[in-house]
Amino acid sequence: MSINVQLLKFSRQLRSSSTDAENLMWQLLRAKRFMNLKFRRQHVIKPYIVDFYCHEIGLVIELDGSLHGTDEAIEYDEERTKFLEALGLTVVRYWNHDVLGRTGVVLEDLWNLCLELKVNQ
Repeated sequence: MSINVQLLKFSRQLRSSSTDAENLMWQLLRAKRFMNLKFRRQHVIKPYIVDFYCHEIGLVIELDGSLHGTDEAIEYDEERTKFLEALGLTVVRYWNHDVLGRTGVVLEDLWNLCLELKVNQ
């Protein structure tokens, strides 16, 4: 499977212009800090770029800001989720304000989901 060079360039660009929520989540997930799982950020899964991806348990984590609340964005996100789920991946979404303001709650939810995915492998 060949990787689209433009998508790869764009994913690198996204890594260098992360939101505060993405930066915080990356600090928590990187270097196997979370449940000893390897996460990648701004990872290409053609034709999309996902915020965080763990190949080992087939998990995609998306962080959403206020732009994701519009009808158009909700529809796009639903299509994207269906596509990723059709590949056998699990997609979980968190709002940026929850990642920043309710970090413990988000991490507890994520911990439980990862545990479930590890058990069901």
